[in-house]
Amino acid sequence: MNIDKTEIDRPEYDARGAHALRPASRAPWGLVVQKAAADVAGSKAAQKDLAEKIEKLEAENAALTSAKADGGRLRVGLVDKILFDSGAAAVSKRGEEVLARVGAVLATIDDKQIQVSGHTDKTPISGKLASQFPSNWELSTARATNVVRFLSEKANVPPQRLVASGYAEYHPIASNKTAAGRARNRRIEILLTPSLAPKAIDKGKLMAVADRSKPSSPEPKPRSKSKR
Repeated sequence: MNIDKTEIDRPEYDARGAHALRPASRAPWGLVVQKAAADVAGSKAAQKDLAEKIEKLEAENAALTSAKADGGRLRVGLVDKILFDSGAAAVSKRGEEVLARVGAVLATIDDKQIQVSGHTDKTPISGKLASQFPSNWELSTARATNVVRFLSEKANVPPQRLVASGYAEYHPIASNKTAAGRARNRRIEILLTPSLAPKAIDKGKLMAVADRSKPSSPEPKPRSKSKR
């Protein structure tokens, strides 16, 4: 699959929103905003590199259903039957092989937030499974959580960049009226977005800038000598 790399060369950054939210102390916030903007602008090469690696995974039949670029984000879809046994939330042996290969790519990307989301079809949970997963909310969330744990514990993806979420059946990508559509809706999606978390700033420099931003105190007036 070909990914339009021109689409991922435009990281989204709302400078006006950042300006409106800045606190009263302007100087430190200005440093954070400038640093975040520089990090986003500097991620273009990493975005292209990530797209190429995802394309390579697809070429190797790594069970990807889709890899879609959207502005500064990249969304990768994985079919559920590859990752999980039917009605189960634990990652299968075959799923572990796939996630190990995906995780090897994700572990090399250090400027992205990685959201793993679970999705189901519209079929209600029934039978013995209902005691473990009362609804598709629990099933989708459990699957996403297990994927996140595998990526963190087995594939060495930094856990501070991982997020697990479950959407149940409420974000379908196909019709639930057909078996093929329901199969597409049962999936795990991995969404990569530019991380805007500011890097550590030297405390001494930050305090010096903050001190320079303070208004200078007026010099005290000389005391007049009292007349005797």
